[in-house]
Amino acid sequence: MSVESPLAERLSQYKKHIHQFAVPVAGSLTRVVGLTLEAKGLSAPVGSHCKIETTRGLVDAEVVGFNDDTLYLMPNDHISGVLPGARVIPQLKETGLPVGMSLLGRVVDGLGRPLDGLGPINAEHTLKFAQNSINPLARRPISQPMDVGVRAINSIITVGQGQRMGLFAGSGVGKSVLLGMMTRGSEADVIVVGLVGERGREVKEFIDEILGVEGRKRAVVVAAPADASPLMRLKGCESAVTIAEYFRDQGLNVLLLLDSVTRYAMAQREIALAVGEPPATKGYPPSVFAKLPALVERAGNGGEGQGSITAFFTVLSEGDDMQDPIADSARAILDGHIVLSRDLADSGHYPAIDIEKSISRVMPQVVSDSHLQQARVLKQVYAMYQQNKDMITLGAYQKGSDPMLDQAINMIPTVNAFLQQGMKEVLNYDQCLQELAKLLGQE
Repeated sequence: MSVESPLAERLSQYKKHIHQFAVPVAGSLTRVVGLTLEAKGLSAPVGSHCKIETTRGLVDAEVVGFNDDTLYLMPNDHISGVLPGARVIPQLKETGLPVGMSLLGRVVDGLGRPLDGLGPINAEHTLKFAQNSINPLARRPISQPMDVGVRAINSIITVGQGQRMGLFAGSGVGKSVLLGMMTRGSEADVIVVGLVGERGREVKEFIDEILGVEGRKRAVVVAAPADASPLMRLKGCESAVTIAEYFRDQGLNVLLLLDSVTRYAMAQREIALAVGEPPATKGYPPSVFAKLPALVERAGNGGEGQGSITAFFTVLSEGDDMQDPIADSARAILDGHIVLSRDLADSGHYPAIDIEKSISRVMPQVVSDSHLQQARVLKQVYAMYQQNKDMITLGAYQKGSDPMLDQAINMIPTVNAFLQQGMKEVLNYDQCLQELAKLLGQE
């Protein structure tokens, strides 16, 4: 005769409520502390949803933790009009994220609700927010380059189809503009853009001015601006990846642009600290560093018969500090990084890509030997000049002392012109390679 454990008994009680009652057993709010709501008198698993009665109607909230008989809830939206003892009703039906081809051209929030005023989305399917990870041995290897329409990236930091890249930059150095250039110049079938934790003004500007009418036709934008709740910002990133996974599973090649993963980490920090998780590295609790690789690993190539997700995750380097905990953690789990330099941006060099500090770890696998050699030569010329720039500017260098430096000084004007590009200028992959060979005299 087997004896049920306390956990099994609680699970059976929850299932009993789910299956036998049309109206679930409701609890009541006992405490509101900062961002979290505490409720007693009901059972619900972590990740499930509840409705909270307020003076302004029902508000949706998610269970984010518990302590004995107390549930910790986090509202999806900003909440007001909450009274002590307000009823908390667990939801029997699990909500999911609406996905389908009808999402193309639409702007949605972190829960898949339309923000563009174009009416409801007639989704063909509904997916869970938390998807299963792919067996790493089932993924197809990265074997071909991805055209992103940006000369500096195509030629010097070539990205492979299915690669996960980091875009590291401080504030105001052209991250959003570079993302817009890639959306217009990319050869991807579908583009999924996640604008999470950024200024609300930038959302409309990105859609109307940077993405444009043509770019929007094959794009899905998930927006959760800075004034959204931390739970909505967290869902915004995860929903963008889930939508990209759906299109990948349909056999399409997807370009995922997530701006920014730093705001995702900050949202998780707010939630974790609110429910009592202790801070670890510079105020970030351990759950942040567990969620980052879980999010990143969902991108990449699928299995046989599936498409790919080529992902660019932007990382905001606070104070241009590349040793920031989130920047350091993201750099270790990504397949390469593109660093935007504030010095280049201040001098009017756009896109402000620092090719010295940027690298694509899969470039040797997706380009020819001659292309790889040309990229190395250009980086060497650029690095040689930058390392001796102060001495050259002060006039301390005598021409003829170093033949390699003489060559770098002669070539640097054309190299800088080659690395710059207008924000509405699109250059395909083959054109970039031809210009690179011409620059080095290897046509």
